[in-house]
Amino acid sequence: MTETTPRPSEQVVRDFLDALAAADAPGALALVTDDLQWRNTRLPTLRGTRATGALKGMSRAGVTFAVDLHEVRDDGDRVYTRRTDHLGIGPVRQSFPVTGWFTLRDGRISIWDDHFSWVRLLGGTRLRLR
Repeated sequence: MTETTPRPSEQVVRDFLDALAAADAPGALALVTDDLQWRNTRLPTLRGTRATGALKGMSRAGVTFAVDLHEVRDDGDRVYTRRTDHLGIGPVRQSFPVTGWFTLRDGRISIWDDHFSWVRLLGGTRLRLR
């Protein structure tokens, strides 16, 4: 199978998710606009400094994030992802399916809009015992 080079918008989203997984807050923040809107199913939309502050929080000790990308579609300045997110906070681990749209403006993510099932998120929660 021949691999294709990701289109520029798709590469920005891949680099953003990789930076989050590496707990590289400065790297992730370099790929978003200052007025970022981060939308999650049934949660208030985080905007601007609240959104970027939450991204910084993902790089704190005790917080882990990983992602398995299953599908990525680039539609110009919008990128669709179907993926499994793996989130850890202290001893709690969650793996759950997510679909999302990333909207880019001037080569940076301006809207991160994720959709997931709370039932599946909570059903995928595990407690890691030491």
